[in-house]
Amino acid sequence: MSANLLSLPSAISKNQYPDMLIINVKDNESIDKALKRFKKKFEKTGVLRELRSRTAFEKPSVKRRTQVIKAAYKEKMYGNHTEQ
Repeated sequence: MSANLLSLPSAISKNQYPDMLIINVKDNESIDKALKRFKKKFEKTGVLRELRSRTAFEKPSVKRRTQVIKAAYKEKMYGNHTEQ
């Protein structure tokens, strides 16, 4: 059994942490630019948005109502503009 435990790390693929953000700092790149790239990547993943949505339980009826309101807003803003 201990042999299996020792061989376990070698069985894990190279992409051991698929959810981890990795920012390679280039030569002569300032920390500010690297942080800016990190923030953009972090925003794209939506981790913080999901964390905030999971802080409190939201009833399915409230979720549906919110989706309908968002859809109506999007339709009003970006909807079919062929009306004349």
